[in-house]
Amino acid sequence: MTQTAISFLFMRGGSSRGPYLRRGDLPQDREELARVLVAIVGSGHPLNIDGIGGGAAVTTKVAMLSESEDDWADVDYFFAQVSVEDGLVDFKPTCGNILVGVGPAAIEMGLVAATGETTEVRIRAVNTGARVASQVQTENGAVVYEGAAQIDGVPGTAAPIKLMFHDVVGGATGTLFPTGNRIDTIDEIEVSCMDVAMPMVIAQASDFGLTGHESAAELDENRGFFERMEAVRMRAAVLMGMGDVSKSVTPKFGLLAPAKDGGTAAVRYFMPWKTHPTLAVTGSQCLGACLLCPGTVGDGMASGVGPSPARLQLEHPMGKMEVTIAFDIKGDRFDVQSVGLTRTARKLAAGEVFVPKSIWRGH
Repeated sequence: MTQTAISFLFMRGGSSRGPYLRRGDLPQDREELARVLVAIVGSGHPLNIDGIGGGAAVTTKVAMLSESEDDWADVDYFFAQVSVEDGLVDFKPTCGNILVGVGPAAIEMGLVAATGETTEVRIRAVNTGARVASQVQTENGAVVYEGAAQIDGVPGTAAPIKLMFHDVVGGATGTLFPTGNRIDTIDEIEVSCMDVAMPMVIAQASDFGLTGHESAAELDENRGFFERMEAVRMRAAVLMGMGDVSKSVTPKFGLLAPAKDGGTAAVRYFMPWKTHPTLAVTGSQCLGACLLCPGTVGDGMASGVGPSPARLQLEHPMGKMEVTIAFDIKGDRFDVQSVGLTRTARKLAAGEVFVPKSIWRGH
């Protein structure tokens, strides 16, 4: 055989999709692993025509699963963001949407046994250290995918998957406010640099001359905005202790604006060189924390927010995402205790994906 076969599941998790692989079926060396993932996805072509990617950042994500090395967790979830066109792989971030599919995938792979009508899968996000309890609907030892839950940005309905995130603060930088400030001014733009589930640089849309209600396509066409945003992101990353991030998707960038459709606030999330068509699960947690925390750029912008645990409806380009955040404020201290979301996932395909032996000959 002139190609190396690798078993995989192909799944939609939340509003993203990609291959779910066993970590043990892949190279351990990061450089060799990156080459294999680039070949699987087909990075280097705008349509990923020579791989199974979908030509967009939300469809060039990879989940790698293994039995957990953590006493609390059942499964270790190692994430990789593969670029669409540049042949790059970023192992720094995690992805909350792809994480939605980890519970079902772990059951499908036999890493976790299904129990009763609901099976809890305890997940450790290797990239950030976050711990997530995933409640997956099961029946007769198998995952149930059909159901009545609907999430904006995904057609139809499916079985709900309830997620509870813990240990989400400081996974990448070690602290909630990596610069030491709740607001920094960079290139005359006020930003809050925060690390909750995902390190982010957050600003008010109005400071860029935007309403914050623009569509993803409208924002993507505004190259002047992207150039200015990237300059701010690059400088913020240095202040956050993340160094040169010109080839890294983190920190992500987010914009806040007053709600337009009855939600808590309007948000726009960037990946970072393109607008997210909806909203990342990780990004929703950081943006939500920014809205709840006194002294940030989001302070006073949220509408209809109650005490902890606060339920937030974040308006994104294709609808809303609901996130529930348990938090505590004592004097000047703000703590995020846990975050809850309900999303859906679906198994799309299963089998073998092939890479040329010139890239990897297998174990």
